[in-house]
Amino acid sequence: MSTSRDRQNPAWFALIALLIFIAVGPVVLLLANSFKLDVDITSGVGGLLFMPTIQNYETALCDVLWYKPDHLRFCQIRFGGAFVNSIIIALVSTALTLLFGCMAAYALVRFRFMGRGSLSLSTLAVRMIPPAVLLVPVFGLWNNAFCLDKDYGLVALIRDTFGGRGDVCLAGTHSGIILIYVAMNLPFVIWILKSFIVQVPRSLEEAARVDGAGPFQTFFIVVLPLIKPGLAAAAIFTFRIAWNEYLLASALADRDTMTVPILIVNNASEFDGLGTIFATGMLLAIPPIIFTLFASRQIITGMTAGAVKG
Repeated sequence: MSTSRDRQNPAWFALIALLIFIAVGPVVLLLANSFKLDVDITSGVGGLLFMPTIQNYETALCDVLWYKPDHLRFCQIRFGGAFVNSIIIALVSTALTLLFGCMAAYALVRFRFMGRGSLSLSTLAVRMIPPAVLLVPVFGLWNNAFCLDKDYGLVALIRDTFGGRGDVCLAGTHSGIILIYVAMNLPFVIWILKSFIVQVPRSLEEAARVDGAGPFQTFFIVVLPLIKPGLAAAAIFTFRIAWNEYLLASALADRDTMTVPILIVNNASEFDGLGTIFATGMLLAIPPIIFTLFASRQIITGMTAGAVKG
């Protein structure tokens, strides 16, 4: 047995170390500065050696804390409410997009009907449209077609069920923002899941039908567990877009439904110093990181599910 192995070029390790530093360095700096006072941040000395404080986080979350921080005269930033809005909108839109997307992808893969190829291409073409192009049409629909000065029929039911801003139905509501996020992310999710559903053997579905399983039982019990990696990848993609999206949300949200990106951009001048900005940035980054780590476990589980020892 030969003990000699080809030695890797040290330049590769240096390059990997550099890439890791570029990726992790800003996060570490953001985290460190979020626990600093403005004096420590602007002094230019200390680096990672400082006395940590949670005042910045208390300032950012003052509207949801059960106590009043001693260093605040009044709560100026409503970050906690915007944070809750972002969580609700991102999670619900992700769940609905995955539900509708996996069903649509399954239909495009398994069912044969006229225009299936054209429908698949047009679905992806819709995703290529920049969100900025949709801003004016969506704003017009949400403020006029759904449904200005209408107190009867379906539009009245929508307003009574989901609420609204004044005499409109979807503008200024969580449901209005969620609906546009689902429509925006659905085409790409369909294309992601199609590649995973194609790899599911038809024999498994046929065996389930022989055992008496219905169409929905076959789909939810047989197909979905086999495409967990695809669902996790699509969930990461959808959640991060819904969490960070600003343009459409700024046109549709009001004071009660604004998300974290809207709050940070529109109220940056009201933030109490640099430390509060770093704290809000860290709070903005935490949910996508946690969600990605959780979803990545499903990807790894799905990739290693069929692995056996040789």
